[in-house]
Amino acid sequence: MRVPRLVGLMAVDARETARAQDLFINAPDRQDFHLAVVDYVVRQYPQPGAEVPRESMVYVWFDFGPGDGGGGMREPRVPNPSGGGLQRELDEPGDPCTVGIAPP
Repeated sequence: MRVPRLVGLMAVDARETARAQDLFINAPDRQDFHLAVVDYVVRQYPQPGAEVPRESMVYVWFDFGPGDGGGGMREPRVPNPSGGGLQRELDEPGDPCTVGIAPP
C-alpha cells in the first residue's frame, strides 16, 4: 500500500486518513498526540507515495526541528532592489533642510 500525504493536514484529519489506510501514526515531538486536534503536520516519514506493508507506522511532526526554521520560504528577489531610497538620501552631504536652496 502507498503512504498518503499527511503534511498540511490537521492532527485529527491525519489520524483519520492513516486509520482509513490501515496505518498507524506516531508523533515523536508530541506526547499528547492523541489529544491534538488543530495542529498541522509539517513533516512525515515515510514520504507520501512510499510503498509500505499494511499496519506500518507513519511518523509525523508538528514542529520543525532545530535549524529547520519555520520562518517561511525565502525567494530570491530578481532584479535586486535599486540603490536609491533612504540610503541615497543619507549619503548626500549638507543640512537636509537647506539642500537645493540658494543662499540669501
